[in-house]
Amino acid sequence: MTKLPKYIAKSGQQWTPTEIKSLKSMGGRVPTRVIGLKLQRPVVGVQAKAQEIGMSLKPTNRSPRSKLN
Repeated sequence: MTKLPKYIAKSGQQWTPTEIKSLKSMGGRVPTRVIGLKLQRPVVGVQAKAQEIGMSLKPTNRSPRSKLN
């Protein structure tokens, strides 16, 4: 049996209330890939859980590109 890489070690497992709380606190300000690494979940799993609980992962702390010009 092969061991999963640490960064997706929890792939396919149920989300714990602590993980959901962490996802909610990081969502919108931390890149999705980083959230996945910290929670040891694949990016698609993080995206799916965010959608399931009705939260957006879009960054809220960045200026729109149109304002940069």
